[in-house]
Amino acid sequence: MSPDRARRPGPTVRARVHEITPSSERRPEDRLATEEPLEVRLTWPGAPARRVWVTMRTPGHDFELAAGWLVHEGLAPPAAVHGVAYCTDEDLTAEQELNVVTVTLSGPPLRDPGHRHGGSGSSACGVCGKDSIAEALSAPASSAWSGELPSDAVVRGLPSLLRSQQPLFERTGGVHAAGLATADGTLLVVREDVGRHNAVDKVTGSRVLTGASPAEACLVVSGRAGFELVQKAVAAGIGSLVAVGAPTSLSVRLAADAGLVLYGFASPERCVRYT
Repeated sequence: MSPDRARRPGPTVRARVHEITPSSERRPEDRLATEEPLEVRLTWPGAPARRVWVTMRTPGHDFELAAGWLVHEGLAPPAAVHGVAYCTDEDLTAEQELNVVTVTLSGPPLRDPGHRHGGSGSSACGVCGKDSIAEALSAPASSAWSGELPSDAVVRGLPSLLRSQQPLFERTGGVHAAGLATADGTLLVVREDVGRHNAVDKVTGSRVLTGASPAEACLVVSGRAGFELVQKAVAAGIGSLVAVGAPTSLSVRLAADAGLVLYGFASPERCVRYT
């Protein structure tokens, strides 16, 4: 590993700040959530690696992020993800090292990545870079969840369980979280990222890379239930989505059409079921 690569930042970075109150000012050290670009390249037997996506993310679980995104976009089923590795091209700059990953599929993708996935996305929006409204509204098909779903009591308790497993948020206050849970409320995996959609990609990718099905009873997220999160939950075969914040009109419509149970404003005191 090169010295430059060894100095790449982790999920947080230190910063000296001015803390100002009505009566005083001091300069403590703070922790910031790291935000850096990640370029995802795709290859399969007989095809050279090509860039299909660039997003801003918190470094960490990069392979999961890439694998989960491919599944959520309907480009590949979980079983087709043969491997993920950091790109080692000699022409990469120091800034690009550990910020470019290549996913190898066992065969061609289910659809041509084409220009659709050649653009970039921000850490704020999971559908940025789409070429048309119809494309943004399309949701990759997956088998609907047929297992047990969490009770309302379990739903109310999930946000607190998720919050207890958010070390990056505890240190920075600047990241979102997503967790996959069983019907009885057991959290199987939790991931954090500056992008709420990235956190969901990482959760699905963690299952894909271990050979487990991404489908489960519940996905719980720390923020609002935007359309892009419902879209990813449907693509992964999730049974229900529990959000701490509000849903949008489009997310409720997609959840209803797909048979996804959608909750918003979940807290120990209450939850609101929309579908």
